[in-house]
Amino acid sequence: MKLSIVIPAYNEAGTIAQVVERVQSVPYEKHIIVVDDASTDATREALHSLDGNANLEIISHDRNRGKGAALRTGFARVTGDIVIIQDADLEYDPRDYPKLLEPILDGRADVVYGSRFLGGPHRVLLFWHSIGNRFLTLLSNALTNINLTDMETCYKAFRADILKDIDFKSDRFGFEPEFTAKVARRGYRIYEVPISYSGRSYAEGKKITWRDGLAALFTIVRFRFFD
Repeated sequence: MKLSIVIPAYNEAGTIAQVVERVQSVPYEKHIIVVDDASTDATREALHSLDGNANLEIISHDRNRGKGAALRTGFARVTGDIVIIQDADLEYDPRDYPKLLEPILDGRADVVYGSRFLGGPHRVLLFWHSIGNRFLTLLSNALTNINLTDMETCYKAFRADILKDIDFKSDRFGFEPEFTAKVARRGYRIYEVPISYSGRSYAEGKKITWRDGLAALFTIVRFRFFD
């Protein structure tokens, strides 16, 4: 089994090297694909300092296109059997990879979500942000007829051959509801597992805002009824 870990990055100079180091420490054969989405800070320089790793591929966008677009760029370079999406900050811990992989390796799941709301340790932070996440998950569940607890989670692991079946279109954070709508519609076997979560505040660099939440509402409806 080989993993392809896709890491979209935008202005994460302070964390990207440590994230890659943590991913490298996970004991699996892996291909790490980092997509720098035209960062304006020192992210690109931090990535160039990691160039010596044979299993690390770095791709740079010439303009900022959004998380979903960065993921599509990374998906096009996947070589592994299983794909894991990893954010470039330190909110999600690669030591949770075995939990994400177990249902796929056991043959029970095609897609696994790492849920921040199933009882794993998490930093106490941002009440209204968590309420927004739960509302979007509820709406997504109602329109897809599945029962996720955390649709908006970054941590999604899935069999790589799913990428041959699904064409993703969202450029920004709409990727999460789009991914969910499309794997649900196609009847893929979906599991959830608890993960740890070290959320950061906006002062610490969190980027998603209420505007992205509002856009997610339209994305949920769009990919349920019009795509």
